[in-house]
Amino acid sequence: MTVYVRSLETAVPKTMLIQSEARDVFAAQPGLTRLGSRLVGTCFDAAAIDTRFTAVEEMTNDLQAEDPQFYDATTGLLLNPSTKVRNEIFGREATKLFVAAARAAVEACPELDLLDITHLVTVSCTGFFNPGPDYKIVRELGLDPAVQRYHLGFMGCYAAFPALRAAKSFCEADPNAVVLIVCAELCSLHVRTSNDPDTIMGSALFADGAAAAVVTARPGMEDKALLQLDHFETVLTPVGEDSMAWNIGDNGFEMVLGNYVPHIIDDHIVGALQPLLAREPELAALPYSAIRHWAIHPGGRSILDKVESRLGLTEEQLVPAREILRNYGNMSSATVLFVIKRILEQAPEPGDERICSMAFGPGLTVETALFTKLRQAPRPAPEEHNGQERLAAEAPVA
Repeated sequence: MTVYVRSLETAVPKTMLIQSEARDVFAAQPGLTRLGSRLVGTCFDAAAIDTRFTAVEEMTNDLQAEDPQFYDATTGLLLNPSTKVRNEIFGREATKLFVAAARAAVEACPELDLLDITHLVTVSCTGFFNPGPDYKIVRELGLDPAVQRYHLGFMGCYAAFPALRAAKSFCEADPNAVVLIVCAELCSLHVRTSNDPDTIMGSALFADGAAAAVVTARPGMEDKALLQLDHFETVLTPVGEDSMAWNIGDNGFEMVLGNYVPHIIDDHIVGALQPLLAREPELAALPYSAIRHWAIHPGGRSILDKVESRLGLTEEQLVPAREILRNYGNMSSATVLFVIKRILEQAPEPGDERICSMAFGPGLTVETALFTKLRQAPRPAPEEHNGQERLAAEAPVA
């Protein structure tokens, strides 16, 4: 049975962060050592990011908040709210992103009724509340109250793959199933000033965003589908358990993102791809660059550099991942879906348009997938956002 992605849509908050401006704010914080200040400059400048989006409106100098909790624009000081305060904002602001992305994905399937959705899978690792985002989507969109709901929590940057894999399994078990997947992350809630290199790196990379997809195997969808879901595999590298982690602290969630992670990926990426490509021996026999599209989760510039070098890929094959990193930063689980959407928006080319996709997360976990691009996704004209052109169309967020 063939399972398809019928639609894939994205959403970001309305507040844009300019990387150079954010760098200057973080570098000017009291308490930074000379080394810490130097690390801020290095990490922000080397991240290959120009802009990011945040659900925390007060994180820019454009807003003078009366009672600031994260950033006091009048003094230039970054504040340090408790995990409770951060999570309360997650409950409010993440709901907007979840609903906006979900609505856009469903509206992109006019042949489907809202009551056709049989399964809902939500994904996030940046906050918790209950009734959760699955409940909020059902209520806000008017889905069938009996829809089967699942939430994948606290997995990290690779979590879109387990969600897609679950959707594929649901559709294979029930040919009438229509699965709505929604990933939404508010990583910027957990940034803070620090001399710790991992914390500085997280502040330089992470951002907020959401992506949603409708997955189904219903007959008659072939002509409308964007993507065919072919194979998924999961690999744990033999090292790296302590190099990438995500823990809950008293003042937000604490990311461990060791500078050895790109080297672990460099050493083990070939082995991680072997189980996936073994599903299609004709692909396994070819050089990696023979697979036309590569949707790599842009966990950071150095990770993309290692993937490109180790697999012998062309610069062009990593353009979608680098563009998403440059314009949106690392939005954890939603990011790889942004990259896939960018590939789907590219004009079709002759021959097979296979996509090999990878994402990395705590463990160190490597999730891989093979897709087939079926047609070009519609790409509305760019719009103006905070005075700057947005390079991809997102659902509006109130």
